[in-house]
Order: sequence, then C-alpha cells, then structure tokens
Amino acid sequence: MTLHRRMQILHLSLVMVVVVTILLGTPTPTTAQSLLQPQALPGCPDHCGNLTIPYPFGIGTGCYLQSRFNITCENSTQQPTTRLMTSNIEITNIPLYDGELQILQHTASDCYDAQGNLTRRIIPMLWVPPPYTISETKNVFVAVGCDTNAYFTGYQGEQRYTTGCVSICDNLGNAIDQHDTCSGIGCCQTKISSGLKNQTVTLGSFKNYADVRDSHRCSYAFLVQEGEFNFNSTSVRELNDTTQRPAIIDWVIGNEACDIAAKKESTFACKANSYCHDRSSGGYICRCQSGYEGNPYLPGGCQDIDECKAPNSCSMGTCINTPGNYTCKCPKGYKNDDPYEKSCIKDNGLSLLLIISLGLGAGVGLLLLLISAWWIHKVLKKRKNIKRKQILFKRNGGLVLEQQLSSGEVNVEKIKLFKSKELEKSTDNFNVDRILGHGGQGTVYKGMLADGKLVAVKKSTIIDESKLSDFINEIVILSQINHRHVVQLLGCCLETEVPLLVYEFIPNGTLSQYIHGQSEEFPLTWEIRLRIATEIAGALFYLHASAAFPIYHRDIKSTNILLDAKYRAKVADFGTSRSVAIDQTHLTTLVHGTFGYLDPEYFQSSQFTDKSDVYSFGVVLVELLTGQKPISFSRSQEQGRSLATYFIISMQEDRLFDILDAQVVKGGSKADIAIVANLARRCLNLSGRKRPTMREVTAELEGVQMAGKATSHGGKNYEEVEYVRTESVEPWDVISSSTDTGPAVDGGATSSQMHEIPLFPFKSW
Repeated sequence: MTLHRRMQILHLSLVMVVVVTILLGTPTPTTAQSLLQPQALPGCPDHCGNLTIPYPFGIGTGCYLQSRFNITCENSTQQPTTRLMTSNIEITNIPLYDGELQILQHTASDCYDAQGNLTRRIIPMLWVPPPYTISETKNVFVAVGCDTNAYFTGYQGEQRYTTGCVSICDNLGNAIDQHDTCSGIGCCQTKISSGLKNQTVTLGSFKNYADVRDSHRCSYAFLVQEGEFNFNSTSVRELNDTTQRPAIIDWVIGNEACDIAAKKESTFACKANSYCHDRSSGGYICRCQSGYEGNPYLPGGCQDIDECKAPNSCSMGTCINTPGNYTCKCPKGYKNDDPYEKSCIKDNGLSLLLIISLGLGAGVGLLLLLISAWWIHKVLKKRKNIKRKQILFKRNGGLVLEQQLSSGEVNVEKIKLFKSKELEKSTDNFNVDRILGHGGQGTVYKGMLADGKLVAVKKSTIIDESKLSDFINEIVILSQINHRHVVQLLGCCLETEVPLLVYEFIPNGTLSQYIHGQSEEFPLTWEIRLRIATEIAGALFYLHASAAFPIYHRDIKSTNILLDAKYRAKVADFGTSRSVAIDQTHLTTLVHGTFGYLDPEYFQSSQFTDKSDVYSFGVVLVELLTGQKPISFSRSQEQGRSLATYFIISMQEDRLFDILDAQVVKGGSKADIAIVANLARRCLNLSGRKRPTMREVTAELEGVQMAGKATSHGGKNYEEVEYVRTESVEPWDVISSSTDTGPAVDGGATSSQMHEIPLFPFKSW
C-alpha cells in the first residue's frame, strides 16, 4: 500500500471520529427538552454550585415543601457546599426519582502504639430525623484492620439494632496483596437493618495489635454506599480520621401510605401526570408517569414528552404526539391497526366476498365462542388463584412451618389455618380504624369471626424470605405454651401477600398504657400492681421451667404485657423468643432487645440466659413500683437516664420512698413495698449468677400477696426489713453517650482517650 493511500485512509478515519463525536455529543430533542424542565419553584434558586436542588427541596424561605427539606448553600469556599437544613451534613447528589440523598460522613478509627496503648479513637455518629432513614439496600458497613471488631448500632424509635463484623490478619499489606476482597482477612463488611433513624460506629481490638507484624496499627470502620469502596492498597492508604465517604439516606413525603395521603388533596404532594409510590419504611414519594418527565412535586406536575422530536420515532409515515405517548399515521397503501404499534405494514386489502364469508362464519360461531371463552376464563382464573396461593404459602414460610410440623415440635391441634377471605371480612379489609397497635414484626388489627368471636389479627410487615424465621418461630413457640397468663395463638394464614397470625383478643391494651396513662375510674392500686407482677412472674417461670422445652422470651417489656377484661396479665409478642434444650444454659446471638430493658451482661457477652429475662422483668417491676418510664431524659445523667440505674441509686441512698408512685405508698405496707423493692434490685444485679430465678421471684411475690391478704398491715414492720446492698452493684446507664457504656473489649480506652465527631448536630431542630 502506498504512502499516499495510507494518508487518505488516516484522513477518512479522523473525519469519521469527529462526526461520531459530534453526533454523540448532540442531545436528542427529548434529552434537550428534559434539560429545560424546571426543577425548583418559580423565583427560587435551583443550584448550589454544580448540584441541582429539585423541589420539594429548596434554598431559602418559601422555596421548599417542608422545613425538613430546607437546603443551606454555603459559599465560604471556592466550591459552594450543600448542607441539609442547618446541619453539617454535606449533600453531594439528590436522586429525585429514587427518593434519596447522597451524603458524606467521617470514618471511625482506633489506633495503638507498639506497646499496645490506645493512641487515638474516633467514633462518628449520625442522627437522621424524620422523614429521613438510613438506606439498608444502598449501603454496607465496612471495617478495615488486622485486629479489629467493629459494631454498627442504630435505632428505630427506642428499638435498638446492632450488627458488626470481625477482621483478622497478621500484616495488612500481605492481606491486601493476597486477599483483595473484603471477606474478613484485613477487611470485612455486612448489611444493616432497615428503617434506622441514627447510627453509632464503634471499634475495638482483641489484643491491641500486639500480635500484628505491621507498623500500621489502626482499625477503621464506616458506613458507605455499596460499590464506593474497594479493598486495595490505594483505598486503604487513603483511610484516615478526616476521610469522608458517600452514603445514602432515604426520604419520604409525610408518614402516610399513598391511599391515605391521596384523600387529602390539599396536602397531597404528587401533582399532574405523576403517581404515588409507597416506601417500605412508611410514607411515599412521587414519580412521573410513563411518557412524562420533569418534577412531579412542582405545581404544574410532569410535562408531556414529545416523542416525535426523537429520531426514528416512526419507521415511516407521520408521527403524531399524544399525551404520554405517540402514534404513527401511515401513508397510503400501509396500515397500523394497533395504536401501540409504532410501525406501518403493507395493506393488501380483502375482497367484499371474503369479508361477507368471514362475517357469516363469525356470526355462526360467536355464541359458542363466547361461552367457551367464559368457561376457559373461569378455569384459568381458578388455577391462577390456586397457583398464586401456593407461591405465597411458600414465600411466607409455609415450607419452614411444614418442616417444624414434621419434626413434632408444633402442636398441630392448636393451630388453625385460616382462609384469607375470612380474615379480610373479619377486619373489614384491614381497615385503619381497626388497628390496635404496631408490634416488632407487624400491625395488629381487631377482628370478629363469623361465629362472633373477637380476635386480634397480626399482619406481618415481613416480605423478605430471609427474615421469616421470627414469624415461624412465634408459631412454634406459642404452639408449645398453654398458660392462662400467656396470649393464646388461634391460628395463621400464609396464602396472603404478607403472613397473618390470629390471637385471642385482649381488650384492655398494654401494661405500659395502664401504668403511664392512669385514670381515676380504674386506679392502679398496690394490690393490682402486685397481682400483675405475680402473674407475669408466673408466666415467665412457666416458660423457663414448665414448658415442653425451656423458652427464653428475649423481649420482656411493659408494652409486651397485655391486660384482659379483668385486667389480668397476658405475656405477648414471641417473635424473637427461642426454645432451648433442657441441658442448654444460654443462647449466643446478635444482641437484640429494647433500650431500657436490655440485660447489660447479655449486651456485653452476646450470651442470653434465663437470667436475662429476669433482668427485663426487674425493669417492669420497677415500672410498677415507680410509675416511671424505662428511659427518661427528664432525669439528669448523674441520676441515671435509665430507670434501672435511677432505682438502684435511689435505694443505695435510702431514697426509695421518694421515687415510688403515690398509689404504691398509699396502698401498700412499708414492709411489703421494701420486700418487693429488694426483689427488684436483686433482679437488676449486673451479674446474672446473683439474680434470682423466676421460680424464686414467683414464690416471693406470692408470699407478699398472701401476707397482704392475711393482715391489713402486711406482716413485718418496715423497720424490720433491710435493703440488701451489694458493693459490686453499680449503675449501668444505657442512655449515656460515654463510650465506657459500650461492649467491653480487651484493651479498651477510657472516655478521656476518646472523642466524637457528631455528623448531625442541628443548630435548631
């Protein structure tokens, strides 16, 4: 090939590259139209630097839908910084369609010197208020280090959720070279729970890096958007105390579902040509309908896309734009019988004779055709419904339940499989007016069966097969229980979108409502408090010692104690309970429980025993004595934010009768009150071995009851009963923000060696 020919080919190639580049860089009419769509309210700024600020967010008064969507644009630096409201949360992206915010947050660190002394510990925290939650699908929790245990703690209201992972290696550099995946060697990662409002990341070391052959003796942990961190030498080298990584938080409009919010036209956020999308965490977001684009929250709503401006919209003929769609008008000799078909086909035509013949044939068979179609439709619909129920049965844990049934652990005679139509009718199609309350695994509705029997129907929120174990576990546990002070399971339904449980109806609400919302009509007297405490203790004694297999409830609290028509106690909510072998002493699990009731020994060791239930019962007993809530910010930190700590301190300072409820002081003898208070203190001992068993607790409460009935003075005089004090019992304030209250790890630092980087310190909230 000659040099001249080669130059021609090279010149032609350069021309083609330029042409392709121009074509790719030129936006289509549809794309250009999208770029022109307004994103902010008229007269409001729609950018902070290079970041687009779409409504319902806005910069300045009157430019946002709600105060929670207020955006602060700081121009103090060369590149403006976008922050949420008046916090120091920096926003880097606002995907409007997904209802998300991409934010930046700091990295937790834990560093030691060559002698194993802690030199630095950074614990970042993130508080996320409504309507924001931390995304469990878009984020992962990552820890990096050679002698590292990392914990991620978040809350849904007062409910605490903790997860974590462990990373072990001899040398971090070798771990990166040989294991470039975050699988536990030098790096580990895990998912988080859904719907969390805030987070705390803590780090610990097993041996303070004493056995690690590496000069870099630091551990790091952080929540990060999935795919934004890869375990390699570059990413690890960039880790430090000031490192900020992207994470995703979700947001919603309000806290109502679409069907409820749409009825309130004045406050409904979805405007013209948009639709409402329910979020699994509650609330909703808005999205443009197909064929429309723009911002669904603006007063004008979404705008029609002119598809005819896009190239090749019709293969031939004339493109006609329609609202949300377009059609093609075919030229002569072509046709388009289907309005959704965007191409024209050759029209060959039909002779008049053929049309008449087809019409006669169609007329003769029309009636038979309609009858056959109706019959086939009925058969197919019936088969479809059967198949759908089979799929739902399997998805809702039916196969797991069948395995339990075949094992002989479940009392089959006690469990009735209800039909979905029966439960829908009994609850008026799960009308919101029938809601009795919200539990840990679902919503409870009041229902009436065909025979007039009142029931409570629990509609599970679980749709993830990996989380169905708690639901099936509740069936298995309750099938083994036959006790008058434990709520009775009547049956279940697995052929619906979400699984359903049917219980006996308990009419008088929870013990928590009774304690903290007392009325003059039904006062909570000393005798009633003592009886309820004895009934709860008896039920727990039965679960621990008299059931077919010992059962640990694992979530004893006043909101899980129901009161029947005669105000008798009924222990409920066994979703997290576990049965154990007779010779088994404990369960080793991820920490699960409710703030204020959680056994501190279980929190530190992850080993749940029967004495962990005893501790939670002790908190309920103190609630009955004092009438105060398990967690209260009205008390000072020195007094103890948790009721357990406050109660123990008061007894140590001989101030018991200063904190008791007036009804207790009025109705009980000082001797009986002192006995019960000492029993509660023993239940709250930080050492599980020193706590009484539920058998001993039940016997002692029954003894006080009998003594109270025998004499109006309650047996012993107050002066004859001593407070039993143990010097090893110290307050354990679970609400304290000090890092000393976290899980104990070898080589942990004192609070003076730590400091915190709050990621959501609001100036005004």
